[in-house]
Parts: sequence; C-alpha cells; structure tokens
Amino acid sequence: MKRDIRLLFALFTLSGFTGLIYESVWSHYLRLFLGAAAFSQSFVLAAFMGGMALGAWLASRWSVRFANLLAAYGWIEAAIGVAALIFHELFVLLTRVSLDHVIPALGSPDAVEVYKYSLCALLIVPQTVLLGMTFPLLSGAVIRRGPQESGHHLAMLYFTNSIGAAVGALVSAFLLIGWLGMPGTMRVAGLLNLLLAAAVLAIAHRGEPASLAPAAGGTTRAMTYTVRLFLAGAFVTGLASFIYEIVWIRMLSLVLGSSFHAFELMLSAFITGLALGGLWIRRRIDHIADPVRFAGVVQVLMGLAALLTIFVYHWTFDWMAWALGVLQKSDSAYVPFNLFSHALAFAVMLPTTFLAGITLPLFTQVLLRGGRGERAIGQVYAANTLGSIAGVLIAVHLLLPETGLKLALVLGASTDMLLGAWILRYTLEPRRRGHAFAALIIGMLAAAVTARIEILDPERLSSGVFRYGRAAPDFGRVVFYRDGKTASVAVRSQPGGIVAIITNGKPDAAIRLDTDFPPTPDEYTMSLVAALPLLIKPEAKTFANIGWGSGLTTEVALSHSGPAEIDSIEIEPAMVTGAQAFAPRVLRPYHDRRSHVFFEDAKSYFARYGKRYDVIMAEPSNPWVNGVASLFSSEFYRDTKRYLAPGGLFVQWLQVYEFNDQLLASILGALGENFSDYEIYESNPGDLLVVAVAEGRVPRPGSLPLKERGFLEQLDRLGIKRVEEISARSLGTKRQLEPLFAPLAAPVNSDFRPFVQLEAARARFEGSRAQGLLSLAVAPLPILEMTGDASRAHLKAPVPDYVPALRIRRQSAAAEIARLLANRAADPLQSPEKLAGEIVLVLKYPGALCGDAPSKTALEQLQLAAEVTLSSLDPQYARPLWIEHKWIGCAPRSQHVRDRLDIYAAVAARDPRAMLARSRALLAGPAAGGDAWGRYLLGTALLGAHAAGEHAEAQEIWSRYSRAFYPGGDMPPYMIYLANLK
Repeated sequence: MKRDIRLLFALFTLSGFTGLIYESVWSHYLRLFLGAAAFSQSFVLAAFMGGMALGAWLASRWSVRFANLLAAYGWIEAAIGVAALIFHELFVLLTRVSLDHVIPALGSPDAVEVYKYSLCALLIVPQTVLLGMTFPLLSGAVIRRGPQESGHHLAMLYFTNSIGAAVGALVSAFLLIGWLGMPGTMRVAGLLNLLLAAAVLAIAHRGEPASLAPAAGGTTRAMTYTVRLFLAGAFVTGLASFIYEIVWIRMLSLVLGSSFHAFELMLSAFITGLALGGLWIRRRIDHIADPVRFAGVVQVLMGLAALLTIFVYHWTFDWMAWALGVLQKSDSAYVPFNLFSHALAFAVMLPTTFLAGITLPLFTQVLLRGGRGERAIGQVYAANTLGSIAGVLIAVHLLLPETGLKLALVLGASTDMLLGAWILRYTLEPRRRGHAFAALIIGMLAAAVTARIEILDPERLSSGVFRYGRAAPDFGRVVFYRDGKTASVAVRSQPGGIVAIITNGKPDAAIRLDTDFPPTPDEYTMSLVAALPLLIKPEAKTFANIGWGSGLTTEVALSHSGPAEIDSIEIEPAMVTGAQAFAPRVLRPYHDRRSHVFFEDAKSYFARYGKRYDVIMAEPSNPWVNGVASLFSSEFYRDTKRYLAPGGLFVQWLQVYEFNDQLLASILGALGENFSDYEIYESNPGDLLVVAVAEGRVPRPGSLPLKERGFLEQLDRLGIKRVEEISARSLGTKRQLEPLFAPLAAPVNSDFRPFVQLEAARARFEGSRAQGLLSLAVAPLPILEMTGDASRAHLKAPVPDYVPALRIRRQSAAAEIARLLANRAADPLQSPEKLAGEIVLVLKYPGALCGDAPSKTALEQLQLAAEVTLSSLDPQYARPLWIEHKWIGCAPRSQHVRDRLDIYAAVAARDPRAMLARSRALLAGPAAGGDAWGRYLLGTALLGAHAAGEHAEAQEIWSRYSRAFYPGGDMPPYMIYLANLK
C-alpha cells in the first residue's frame, strides 16, 4: 500500500506539470481571441479558477459515493488528456467561424462581448472543472489507503502537485513552446495525461479501501462553526495570496523586465514557495496539538512576511544593478541572468508563499480531525479557489488603479493578519482572546508603519534597472507616476527639456518640449507614422492608431485637415493621463472632436467594432514585452487586413535596437504572408516604419500639401522641407528585401509558434542589433537601385546635421561631397557635413592623385568618396564626378588610380556589363590596394553580374573569390545579399 502511495505522489507531480502547462497555454490562446486587456486577463484567471472551484465542490459532494476514487481520478485525467489533444483544432475552428460569421451578424458591441466570453468559457471551463476534481479525488484515494497519516499525505500531495506545476511553468516557457509551438505543447501535455491515466487505472484495478465517512459528531454546533470558520479562512487566504501574486508580478516586472520568460520565472517562484511549505508541514501536521492556534499564527506571520517583501523588493533594484554590472551582455550570460532573476523572485516571494503553502493542508486537516470526512478536501480547495478569483478581480480592478502597488500589498497583508487574529480567538488556548488582540494590534501597527514609510520612490520604480543597470539613476525628475490595471506608468522630466513617458520601467516615447532645440529621435518615429500615410494617401479619412504613447502621432495626424476621425486604441488609461505632460506639444488629441480614445486591446477592439479604416497605424511597445509580440504575428496581420478599406494602408513601427536580423526577418515574413507589398522607411538609426498594402504595390509619397500649414509645421520641426527628405528614407520594398532575409531561414512569427515572444527578450538582454537592412541601405554600391528599383529617391541638397537617419545622413554627405568637389572655391573646412569635409580636404590637396604613387590616405579618401556618392547620390550628379572627374585637375599617372576610376565610371554609368568585365579583370590580376579594394571589386562584379542577368556568372565569381577576401566567413550583410541574389 505504501508503495502505491509513493507512486501516486510521483504521478501527481506529473499531473501538476501538465496542469500548469494547460493554464499557461490556455491563457495565450484565449488572449488571442479576447485580447490582452485587464478584463480579458481577469476572465482567463477567473474561468480557470472558477472551473477548478466548481470541480472541487462537485468532488466534495460525490466522493463518498465512489467505491473507487482512484479509478474516477484516472478516468478524469484521461478525459483531460483527450480534450488537450483536440483543443487547438477546436479553438481555430470556433474562433474563425466567430470572426467570419457570428460576430459580424451580432451587431451590438455588448452582444459581441457576451458571445466572446461565453465561447471562451465553453472552451476551457469543462477541462478546468475536471482539473478541479483531481486533487480532492486523489487525496481521498490516498487517505483511504493511509488514514492514520492523513495530514502527511495531504501535505505531500500539495507539495508534489505544486512542485510539478513550478517545473511545468519553466519547461513550457523555456523549452516546449519554442520546440513545438503552442499546439505541440498542448498535445505533449495531453499525451502525458493519457500515460498518467493508464498508470493510475492500473493501480486502481487492485481495489481500494472503504471511504472515510464523516464522524457521528460532525454536526454539532461547535463543529459547524469550525467548518464555517476554516472554509471562510480558506477563502480569505486565497484572496490575500492572489493579491500578493498579482502585485508581486507587477512589482518584479519593474526589476526583471516584463518579458514572457520573466513572468514564467515569477510564477514558478510563487508556486515553488507553496510547494516547499507543503513539504515542510508534511511530517509535523499529524502531531500538532492545537492546529487551530497553529493556523492562526501562520496567518499572522504570513501577513508580516508579506509586509517585509516591500523592503526586500526595495533592495532588489540594487541587486539587479549589481548583477548587470558583473554579467557581460552576451548569449552565454543570458542563462545566469535568468537564474539570478529567479533568485530575486524567490527572495521576494519565498517567506510568504512558504507560509501560504502550509495553510491549505492545515485547514483541511483541521476539518478531517473534526470528522468532516473526505468531502472536507474538496470544500477547502473550492473555497480557496473562489477566494483566489476574488483576489484577482479585486487586485486588478480595484486595488492597483486606486491604491497602487505598495498599498495593495499592505491591504493584502492586513487581510491575512486579520484572518489570523480571528482564528486565534477560537483556539484551545485559555488566553486566546488576549493572543488574538495582541496579534491584531501588532499586525495593524506593522501595516500602518509600512504604509507610511517613505520607500519605493517613483524614481526607483521607473528606473528600468533591468535595462540600464542603475537602481537610482539621475535621469531626471518623475512628475507623474501611476500603477494602472495593466502597467505602471511614469513621466520623467529629463535634462535638455526632454519629457519621457515610461511603461514598467521602459521608455516608450520622449519629446523635447522646447522647440528651439532639435527634436529627439522618437519624435521622428511618432511624427512620420502619421505623416507617411497622409502623403501616400492624402484622401484618407478614417484612421485607427494602435498605442497612444505620447499622443504625438495623433497630434500630427490631426494637424492635417484630411482625417475625418482618428480612433486611438490604448490598453492602459494611465498612458493617456500621463501623456498630458507633453503639452503644449500634444494638445489636439485631447480636444479635437475628430479624436476618439478606446481603452482596449487592439485585437479585441477590431473584432468588436468591425470598422474598416483607410489607414491603420500601429505603435505597440517593444516585442520583448509579454503579449506584445502578438501584434507582430501572421495572425494579427491577417486579421488587421480585414479592417482596411479598399486601398487602405497599414503603417507599423519596428525596432532594430535590442533586436537581431532573425527576429526582424520573422516579423517581415509574417507581414509578407498577408500583404501583397510593403515598403520600409528609416525614421532614425534605431527605428523603422513599414507601410503595407493588401493589394498591388505601395504608392510613393506625393508632394507636400502647401495649404496644410499645421502639418507643414510638424514636418518643419523635423527639418523636413521637401518630400524627398521623406522618400529618401525608403530602405526597400518586399520584393527587394526578401532575398536579404531568406538565408536566415527565420520561422514566421505566429500566435501559435511565438518565435519573437520567446527570443526577443534574449536580444534585449544582449543589446544586439538588426544590422542587415541598414547595412544594405548604406552599402558602398547602388545595390537596390540596380537590382530592382531605378527610381529611388535621393536628396538634392544636404539636410541639417541633427536629422538622425543613417540613410539621410549618407545621402546628405554624398550631396555635400559632390558640391565641394564641383566647386573649386568651396572650403571643405567650412562644410557642415564633417565626413564630407574630411574627404574633400584630402582630395583637393594639390596633386593628391596625380603622381606615380599617391599616398595611402589619398587612396582611402578616394575610395570613401566613391562609395558614398556612387551609392547615395542621384546618378545625374554622380556621373560628372566619376565619368568626367574634372575635379582631379590632372590625368593621373598611377595605373592603380586609373583602374579605380574606370571601376567608378562603370558604376556611375550604371553599366552592369562594364562593371562585371572591369572588376573581373582586376580580380584575376595581381592584388593591388589591399583586401578592402579587393572586396569592393568582388561586390562590383557580383552586382554587375546580377544586374546583367548573369546570375550563374555571379555564383562562379563568388565561389572563386569569396574565401580569399572573407577567410573567416564574417562578411557584411550586403555581401550576403549579393551572394544569395537570384
């Protein structure tokens, strides 16, 4: 019998493992349909916990009727496994039918909401009811086999199930979803459940002892009150524990970052603490003389421990700063970073969760000792689960937005201590009333002191220590701070007149309010998101904007008279409130009648209203933030396309900082699956803007609207006075850029295979950068122009030096080099373009290129001048420089200089066959000019071959010379592009 019990403990560990996988993956699935808004998150938790509570209650009612509880448990595990195997197909079928047919027919937004929540309840509540039955049934089965150690067995079951869940959280987040995707992870869990069921049914086949019936005295008045007391206590401690969980996760997100992996680490730490508490009590629970008194003391200590977590949490900022100072930001350090993050979560949560893990076995044992029989197990479990639901709803919808993180935790701790004092009144101790009063006074005094103590200042909470490695930075003064339902929002006034809005420690937007000084890089992104569609589609009337940020995007759109309505969809109301600090730069979104704000998740909003827009603009947070990657998925793009009017534009912000080329390729692959064409523009060196269309090709921006004074003022703020200063930011179209990313073989980002969500946090930690696209944009040869788009826009004159885009800076330098070389009287030292001035200063030195052996510096500057101008200057201005090259002032005697000029002339003439022939001849001859010159010849030969249609010749040249010039295989992305072009 004992051997069977030990085996059942092991099997229940597996049950906990799969149960947590279900909870995690179900949450991901349902958010895809409901959205990630606070109400949706609350519903997922409430449905999960509500089903568990109902299942536990049913088990408590029915368990005494079952002759073989273990067999019933086994069949329930089998049913859970079967449901998991078919869940994905059922979800896809029902949600697709809903979006295509049911929701459009409902009409009323309220009816749509009722339908969506009802469907999601139908999808998971049956399984959660079954899950809720598992613990009471197996507990009863185990206790029937060893009633003399009922407390020990209960505690062990809590421990094994919880520790399995903790491991399940980590394995699913860090391994299974990445390997198998969400459907595969569900199926693996389902198969494990079926194997578990088979093992359990084999044991059940041996028979089972009789049920543990309620004692004859179990209905006395005293016992009835004890039952009510401990069932109410189970409810209250569940309520307090989930207030802790919600608050801790929000608090630790400010220290660990709000990534998917960070969330799972926190969840694992929470559950592990519960498991360890159950493990500790298992050998003591059957020998506690006064379990009521013990339970009361545990509740008081739990509340005090929860108060102490505020002080521990304060120090976690310093500990994280220390760790980031020690760890190198590299791939090998990402695992230690996560381990340290896990340790910080334990430091905050473990004392309180350890005590919480003691309570349920203890409460259940009190009722079992009182003669309640097996049904006590399900009753306590159900009451605790219902309390958990109440804790989630109260924390998310009341405490966080109304009191903030600190006071929410204090109120949760006070609830536990009040419960403890209440329980102490009913112990066997003669001085119980005095002890209860003392506990009450001590607890409330500790709560009051903690609430009033000055700790966790807004500067620390908004520091972004997980990103910057500084616990108390001197970034500036926080002028606004609020803990909203979904995020903690701060507004910081920084040096230089800059105001930034910060979400969970991560800056989302920064604006310089003093317009006498240059704009911030963010201003280019936020302004161009609105300016691009207004120039490409000036007749557009209806706009949707996903993400409020600073409100500047809506401000720019409203500065134009064209838009008739702009609907902004923002998930967190505190963002819109905090962004009022950007006045007077941002005023129109708050006062213009065309502006409407909807506080909702974007997917949920579009599905609810079904409106179609001429332009949809998307500026979500960074993809590494938990849940945000679903706004960069193939399914999101597919559904968003449904809400574009004919000829509509989809405009989205993308990042290249704290990212990598494979992640960017994954997003663009998802975009390319759903839109016929897209074009990518650079707003600044770290940010991109993509414009996509469902049909045809993306139109080019038209001329600036001279009658729109407000709109032109917004562009003038960015130093933009001509339309080519926007058009020249184009980095390429879908057809041009797909060969750049094809060699990476990145999986398409999908809701069901969330590659970006899983990998973006690693890129953020490493501080890596997606370099391929910008490398191609500033390549030393006109690659995209000659391989796909001869009509690329170019600057005709330099732009102000504060304009940050790399391609614009490159074109500005090219225009200035051309001007300085063409004008003999121009002084390079007076040039506002430093790069151009340095190059021309050397080349204008008398006789720099005329002698038999020009200096190395002269050759280097000649090469640099050619690379910049030939790739980034309008061909009509490049031809005189490199075909006539009168600016040299002589006929160069050096054969090496003449060879270079011949190559440059072929590129300037855009003559692919001359480029191929001349560079191939020089590659075959003796090396001259070093590897840099040889690599340029190789690139010229490849480009010439591809542009001439000689792709096989390009492959042959690459095979022959690539190892000589790139012996280590490390080459710039533009060379990889040329090597793989077909």
